[in-house]
Amino acid sequence: MDRGSNKHSARVDDEMAHEVRGITQGVTGGRVEESREAEPSGDDQPEVSGVLEDDETPDLSRFGRYIGLSALPGDRTKLRHSAETLLAPDDVLADIDSLPADREFATVTEIWHALGR
Repeated sequence: MDRGSNKHSARVDDEMAHEVRGITQGVTGGRVEESREAEPSGDDQPEVSGVLEDDETPDLSRFGRYIGLSALPGDRTKLRHSAETLLAPDDVLADIDSLPADREFATVTEIWHALGR
């Protein structure tokens, strides 16, 4: 039987196919090699925020629209500048002005919680 390729034997071809089976077929837990395991978050990456209630999500989303990614992490001044650049409404600017001046925020969720919401 002509296989069209003579780089590998049939046994090696089968072994290689088994190694990538999880990737090609999307099988759960298909990472057969340790090198294919997902790595944990690094030290320089932000913490994952908690889950919000359904009624908070639209307000947080609206607020977060006016905080640019380049402003994070940032203090009140940096957040205010970003919000002004993104043409934030007065209520969002007032919320930012009420934040503590000496604290740096890494995520929009942190800001949201600092506002007591």
